[in-house]
Amino acid sequence: MIDAHLHLAEYSNILERIKRWQDYGITGVVAVSTDLTSSYRTLELKSRYPNFIIAAAGFHPEHPLPSSRDLHEWHDLMSHETSHFSAIGEVGMPQYREDAFHPYVKEQYEALFLEMVQTAKTYHLPLLLHAVHTGAPLVYRHLQAHKIKKAHFHWFKGDEQTTQHIINAGYYVSVTPEVCYRKRDQELVKRIPLSQLLLETDGPWPFQERFAHCETSPLLLPHVEKTVSSLKSLDPLVLRDRIKHNIKNFFQRKRKFFFKK
Repeated sequence: MIDAHLHLAEYSNILERIKRWQDYGITGVVAVSTDLTSSYRTLELKSRYPNFIIAAAGFHPEHPLPSSRDLHEWHDLMSHETSHFSAIGEVGMPQYREDAFHPYVKEQYEALFLEMVQTAKTYHLPLLLHAVHTGAPLVYRHLQAHKIKKAHFHWFKGDEQTTQHIINAGYYVSVTPEVCYRKRDQELVKRIPLSQLLLETDGPWPFQERFAHCETSPLLLPHVEKTVSSLKSLDPLVLRDRIKHNIKNFFQRKRKFFFKK
């Protein structure tokens, strides 16, 4: 099982946790970053677990805008360590900030996103996106305008028209543990082609219903896998193999990524 999106740098006692995850059968995780500090931390963890972690660097759009100094240092980091990063993320447009729809704020975050898009093009890296509701159409338009071929819409909750645009463009979409109890996510799974589907936990972000008292980690993936395999009328092992194939296809650049069986 491979977790397509989580915030590895936000966990405590991470070395113990990774061992527990591996013992449970988790073969890989995609670790996104939210700022300069977490980009460094993700890189450090990648150096410890090169065959387990797929590392991404970026600035989360729900966080404060980076200072010019941090942004400059981040670009230096990407320049020197690009071979260790496999994607730019988590990047996109804000949705939940109180000032998210203020024109000036939107303009600033849009400029940051476009800078991340250009960085992805420079290093031939895919984009891991936070483009949830109303931000998704704008993000999609920029991807198309800049001829981005590989993008992953994580935790996606967009409208039907935007969903179809994303599918037609060949971009990937993932679902979280919410798929186990939310009809909206279940309907999304039915629409997304199996060849463009990924599974994630977005850990350590907390979930509700049956997971209200559970820590969010890759250990929740079997629940997601079971629900999605039922919705797709697939054997869980067939789904697992397909997701693994999708991950490899999405992140493959000039080298391949291998996970322990």
